[in-house]
Amino acid sequence: MKFIISTQEFNFLINKCLNVVSQKGTIPILSNLLIEAVNNELIITSTDLTVGMRCFTEAKILEEGATTLPAKKLAQLVRELTSLNLEVTTNSNEVTEIVSNSSKFKLVGMNKAEFPSLPKMDGSTQFTVSQKELRDALFRTAFAVSREDNRYVLTGVYMTIANGEASFVGTDGKRLARARITIPIDPSFSGQYIIPLKAVEEILKNLNDDGDATVHLLQDKIGIEASNMLVITKLLSGDYPDVNRVIPEQCDTIVSLHREELMTLLRQMLLFTADTNHSVRFALSDGEMKLTANTMDVGEGKVSMPVNYHGQKLEIAFNSAFFLDILRHTKEETVTMGVTDAYNPGVITDAATFPKTSIAKSLFVLMPMRLNDE
Repeated sequence: MKFIISTQEFNFLINKCLNVVSQKGTIPILSNLLIEAVNNELIITSTDLTVGMRCFTEAKILEEGATTLPAKKLAQLVRELTSLNLEVTTNSNEVTEIVSNSSKFKLVGMNKAEFPSLPKMDGSTQFTVSQKELRDALFRTAFAVSREDNRYVLTGVYMTIANGEASFVGTDGKRLARARITIPIDPSFSGQYIIPLKAVEEILKNLNDDGDATVHLLQDKIGIEASNMLVITKLLSGDYPDVNRVIPEQCDTIVSLHREELMTLLRQMLLFTADTNHSVRFALSDGEMKLTANTMDVGEGKVSMPVNYHGQKLEIAFNSAFFLDILRHTKEETVTMGVTDAYNPGVITDAATFPKTSIAKSLFVLMPMRLNDE
């Protein structure tokens, strides 16, 4: 194998695939990248046997072939090279020489025959959607996914397809995020898929504002193809909980909040919350919302902001870090918060008017915390 490629492009491709490389080291070749030179195209593949990524780019192929090289060493080396182009040659003993100006480096690789091939997506159901829409839906939901392995099915984004619509949900049991997009698919088609968080994060990194993405669906795996990149992942198995049971259909009290102002106040409140209890008291009264947080070790913080609320005093406590996370994943200047009382979940959406939750394109649900006595 022999090819010439732009150093910048080679570095870009390697880094795209690097995060998928297996960290466990139980199968040595999974620590490598598969590099293939064929038909004036360079293809780099990585896999951890659950998530696989393949990236493509044009290169000057002088001799077709393939090898696998240690991912971290290759990435570290190419990152440090300053020449415009690299000449890469692999001999029959799987030793790869990389020439950069007057510098020469040799890396010992492994034969490509040992590298696991990515699963085939033959017979998959497909639909095409704009990369921006798909990225937005995943961005709004992935942050709420559980990081705890003991709640296995909650460690992925739950995608359901029905009636020509794809719905994405992330939850860890204390907060929930849901986003929906319309997709060009037979309305009679339906399916349920739990996409591992690692795969979602890699998909998010590689989707752009321009162009379309093709989604391939099979019962036990899905693939996303966009911008010279393909991600294929096995799905998590198990029954995802019925999230509709925790989403309030209606809320008695609805207020509009200036997003940036509320984020600033919540960041101030975080300074006055203990690590184990990020509870902040939200108190609504005529034209005003007060936020209060206090801990024995730190002290007390009290702030307020004007709101469009007129009614009896209403108090509810939320985890301030979770509320701040939600605001970071909305995009409008104002958000709408719906609450009923101190014991029922709050609903946050960036829709200008608060719709029935069943028809909202995106929403966030936050479980209340116990109100501490002031």
